[in-house]
Amino acid sequence: MEVKARGLTFDVAEGGPSDGPPVLLLHGFPQDHREFDLLRPRLHEAGLRTYAMNQRGYSPGARPSGVGQYRIGEAVADVLAVLDELGLESAHLVGHDWGAQVAWLVAGRHPERVRTLTAVSVPHPRALMLALRVRPSQRARLAYFQVFRSPGAERLLLGGGALVMRRMLGAIGPRADLYVKAMREPGRLTTALNWYRAFRGSDVADLGEVTVPTTYVWSDRDGVVGLTAALRTADWVRADYQLVAMRGVSHWVPEQAPRELGDAVLARIGV
Repeated sequence: MEVKARGLTFDVAEGGPSDGPPVLLLHGFPQDHREFDLLRPRLHEAGLRTYAMNQRGYSPGARPSGVGQYRIGEAVADVLAVLDELGLESAHLVGHDWGAQVAWLVAGRHPERVRTLTAVSVPHPRALMLALRVRPSQRARLAYFQVFRSPGAERLLLGGGALVMRRMLGAIGPRADLYVKAMREPGRLTTALNWYRAFRGSDVADLGEVTVPTTYVWSDRDGVVGLTAALRTADWVRADYQLVAMRGVSHWVPEQAPRELGDAVLARIGV
């Protein structure tokens, strides 16, 4: 389905019982709503209604020009507007990677719109900022961030048969082809990378404690987020909270461990 909001058109994959409690799923880079394909059937079987949206830069009708259009606050406003257009006063949020970053901000700044939060891979922004200050290893893990902000990032990721992107997504096997093919659409990789180019630490530095029931899912083979940020996320939640630590799983949790993620999501929602 298409949802028109804020002058843009977002592609949203909906499924599950029409009267089920709503779950909004937010993807990360370089994926799209399909990263939840292996998770959504489990949620539908539990009676939940899911809405997996392609965020700005990914939906063809939501690719505004200009790096500034991809500040994280714009993505937060998109989520609120899409919920409005769907007629939802609130929803359960599940976000991975950039989608988790967006979900943390929505939950922290607009708790009335969030029933529960399940953040996957990316921790509370303030916990990550702390880890960046005190752990050189965490700074090293995020060194790719500056590479993705560089003018040559498109060529690096898709050049030579997209070898770099395929290696980055190696843990999900053949499904990597879905995203490599999608990123070859004219303009799509640039607008997706603009999330990195537009980001400023000040965009999240003022985020306070999250007051909605929250689960943070971290995996011990995640090359992006280390243990310190995972553990310190608890400092920033003032509600029922659980850290789910997955062993032997990489950053790409929704596709590498959909069954275990489904357990965590359903336990958080309480169905």
